[in-house]
Amino acid sequence: MSLISRRFFSKNYFLEGALRVDVNVSIHRCNEPLGIRTEIKNIGSVRAVAAAVKYEIERQIKLKNKGYDVINETRAWDAEKKITVAMRDKEEKQDYRYMPEPNLSPLFLSTGDVHQGLIDIEQLKQSLPELPAKTRERLEKTLELTADQAMILVNDDVLLTFFEDCVKKKELIPKFLAKTLIYEFSNAVNKMNIDPANFLHRIDFVADTVYLMQTRQINRDTALNLFIELLQGNTGDPLQIVTKKNLFQITDEAELELLCKELMNENKKLVDLYRGGKTKVLKAMMGILAAKTNQRADMAKCDQILKKLLNE
Repeated sequence: MSLISRRFFSKNYFLEGALRVDVNVSIHRCNEPLGIRTEIKNIGSVRAVAAAVKYEIERQIKLKNKGYDVINETRAWDAEKKITVAMRDKEEKQDYRYMPEPNLSPLFLSTGDVHQGLIDIEQLKQSLPELPAKTRERLEKTLELTADQAMILVNDDVLLTFFEDCVKKKELIPKFLAKTLIYEFSNAVNKMNIDPANFLHRIDFVADTVYLMQTRQINRDTALNLFIELLQGNTGDPLQIVTKKNLFQITDEAELELLCKELMNENKKLVDLYRGGKTKVLKAMMGILAAKTNQRADMAKCDQILKKLLNE
């Protein structure tokens, strides 16, 4: 489907009728004449085509086995019940009711020496968008994305556009950018239930947010909240928002150690449980610390510091 979309044949909006397929199905035994065919109209997806054909073959076989004839008719695919249903009989064997149209004009193609009236095949090839397989290969080999990251981006045109534009605007690590778009940005989009294509003009906001996180000025929770603010219509700049709300990540180890010690003094029961062998309470302590710092603490550093203090 990404190939169809990339070539601008269709936007893949199946529920809006972007894809419509008619299928003719007939059965017959080997070395026998072709059977009577039925036509299934307006199937809306590739998967539904496969399901409709499978069902119709089985339906016709059952009719034959019971001694009934297959009739020449038009049927529809019921996507909910996964069955075909009769629409109308065809009055004649070939009853398509088409309007006559003139033949298409001939095309004169060339592979190099182009004269007036000829179409240059090579020029057409060069004007075509990059194929999905080539895009995946470029993302993996040139930008060092993982296979999963490349696949996700290629299958989402909007996310891929954000990635391609952001990577040009800032000194962003491509793999880090891809991870942030796939997780934090997509999470924000899902929470807001909004079309991210409406925000392609805010590429700078997305790139700046990723840069703040890449340089450890903010953490992932803050990045998620910034993306949500973007989708809510905030027209500000990420750095201004972070500065105004004091959302910068706490990375100073001395300050983090002090916070960890305060946490231990305020939660002595959890400390005793941890030192008694119930190390799973560490997760609860980290949650308290995150809430205490309004999600601003560098949790990776806190994890190391807290474990060190608890094991002293």
